[in-house]
Amino acid sequence: MPNILAFDTSAAHCAAAVLCGDHIAAHRHEAMEKGQAERLLPLVEELLAEAGLTFADLDAIAVGTGPGNFTGVRIAVAAARGLALSLGIPAIGVTRLEAMAHGLPRPLWVIEDAKRGEVYAQRFDFTDSAAHLTRLDALTLDAPHAGNALPDALPSLPIAEATARVAATRFGHDLPRPAPFYLRGADAAPPADPPPVILP
Repeated sequence: MPNILAFDTSAAHCAAAVLCGDHIAAHRHEAMEKGQAERLLPLVEELLAEAGLTFADLDAIAVGTGPGNFTGVRIAVAAARGLALSLGIPAIGVTRLEAMAHGLPRPLWVIEDAKRGEVYAQRFDFTDSAAHLTRLDALTLDAPHAGNALPDALPSLPIAEATARVAATRFGHDLPRPAPFYLRGADAAPPADPPPVILP
């Protein structure tokens, strides 16, 4: 059974877990609005030490690919791809919605707050599909739900643990490199100033 390091910075947190076979050997979830880029690798090193492992003991890196905070998603995906490349092991991407659905009955909706009166939503059954909906749309869903956008949600596993467990089901398969999963554009707008003139 593989040793998998998983982490997620898609929201206001820095979360990581180490999965050894079917056992979570170490797990941490730290709330933070910013600073994930500086905290992520030290946190990973702490968890590996807690699990009694080194980077050389890892078989795969699992990473949360969003949707979520634009910068946070890019931090985690870049770190996962860099670690995987340097260690010569696969990096496995898992969307936040997939992670929150892990272990819950189907059919199921995962409904996550996307701010601005909108939600990220995905139905999990025989035909999974992700969408970007208004909050009003989400109130008409036809199955139980998980996620933080609506009351009475089914409880999900901690995000990093769920990411590791989903990745374990994909370990050994030929997968594309992780990439950010966005359902809408970044909130930041490009600068209004004209670009500089390049002199000949």
